[in-house]
Amino acid sequence: MPPTPSNDGQGPDWAGTSKRLRKLPLDGYTADRCIARANGLIPPGSHLNHPTTYPGLIMLTIKGPSSRYCDGRNRRSFLKIGGLSFGMGGFSLADLYRAEASSPSPRSHKSVINIFLAGGPPHQDMWDIKTEAPSEVRGEFQPINTNVPGIQICEVFPKLAALMDKSAVIRSVVGCRGGHDGMQCFTGWEGNSLKNLGGRPSIGAAAARLFGPVDPSVPPFVGLAAPTRHVPWSDSGQAGFLGSAYSPFKPDGPGMQNMTLKGISFDRLQDRRQLLNELDTMRRDIDISGAMEGMDAFGQRALDVLTSSKLVDALDLSKEDPKIVARYGDGKPYNYQYDGAPTCNDQLLVARRLVEAGVRVVSLSYGRWDSHGQNFDLVRDHGGKLDQCLSALVHDLDERGMLDDVAIAVWGEFGRTPKINANAGRDHWTKVSCAWLAGGGLKTGQAIGATNRMGEEAVERPVDMQEVVATLYHTLGIDTHSTTIADPTGRPQFLVDSDPIAELIA
Repeated sequence: MPPTPSNDGQGPDWAGTSKRLRKLPLDGYTADRCIARANGLIPPGSHLNHPTTYPGLIMLTIKGPSSRYCDGRNRRSFLKIGGLSFGMGGFSLADLYRAEASSPSPRSHKSVINIFLAGGPPHQDMWDIKTEAPSEVRGEFQPINTNVPGIQICEVFPKLAALMDKSAVIRSVVGCRGGHDGMQCFTGWEGNSLKNLGGRPSIGAAAARLFGPVDPSVPPFVGLAAPTRHVPWSDSGQAGFLGSAYSPFKPDGPGMQNMTLKGISFDRLQDRRQLLNELDTMRRDIDISGAMEGMDAFGQRALDVLTSSKLVDALDLSKEDPKIVARYGDGKPYNYQYDGAPTCNDQLLVARRLVEAGVRVVSLSYGRWDSHGQNFDLVRDHGGKLDQCLSALVHDLDERGMLDDVAIAVWGEFGRTPKINANAGRDHWTKVSCAWLAGGGLKTGQAIGATNRMGEEAVERPVDMQEVVATLYHTLGIDTHSTTIADPTGRPQFLVDSDPIAELIA
């Protein structure tokens, strides 16, 4: 039997009555014809003119200010929050929850924040400074001491240097296939693996499939990657052969418009809290109307997400302590962005708020590190901003007692060439790259692996990209040695072919 959602007592008080919403027109358990008829928002007795084809889709509409169009008519702009689609396939939350019904759903809450440095960060200008290399390789940066004796990192990361005991650097990541995308960082596999079946699922999709949500009103997998002109860099991790029901929830993704204001902004609402009040009222009145009885359990869980303030609150930084917001910074101005992602420092704060709310995996793309030119200026800009927000994230999680439960990974698709080119840049280099990890109960305060004097290849402890992904699975409580997920043909597939990094496992 599918799980039935219950009120855990943490939501709003649903006591009381209201006449603002009328009974929803239901057809069996199908909720896709449902639309809230709030007084003054949708006339009583009206019906949804263009019902969707996906069960469990519910729409809430909030009026915005009146405006005059060129045809002379006055019309109101509306805020519509509904559907909460996952992926480009158009699946609704109810579809996701139906798919999850066959999965075990333990209530443990371990999380991963996977930060993709799109474009390929220069390993020798970050965690592996080559002071003994010739000038055409060494570059401009000097190493600085960390709070762990014997470990040095680049001078642009002074805050992270002071947190070396709570983090680990991997200087010998190998197995990069050279794709200008985050596929290997999100799945551990190259893009062509099982492509005929839909591709390999990302960490977030696999976690959603294996565990389901921690909280019925919070999606287990959220993607914060901003849209980019080089489209693969806006990927937050695909569902692969698991299907669109396990794609990441994207609060502002293209085509999703899950939480998007249509025609109005929060600033134009006379009362900022009107949004949450309307959501709470909708849930309360639907319960009283008896309409919930006409939905199946999956449609009810979809409604839980739609009408819960938990997800909305997590995405709303105005609810955060201003001192914490200032600690992270905003990463502006966005320099060297070109066709890549901006340096949105506040996304790391949103990620912390999301995992605190119950999200299992958050992935995002930070900056544009494809430094064929102006490599050192770019690293000073991006690196300094990353130093601020990443150190703030570690401090924040630690102060909240969450650091052992939340693993952070920071890495890119490959490294950069040892030799500096004529444009003061570094080109693509797939032989070796780097990664930075923290939290998750890992054994931190260490540097793993080493490259040769020129930074050309790993000479000590090569660490395959799949080992990094396996380590992230381990922090979620998933044993990659024994865990499989059936592909569309019914054949069991291992999540990765490698074991976690032994040096990091406590």
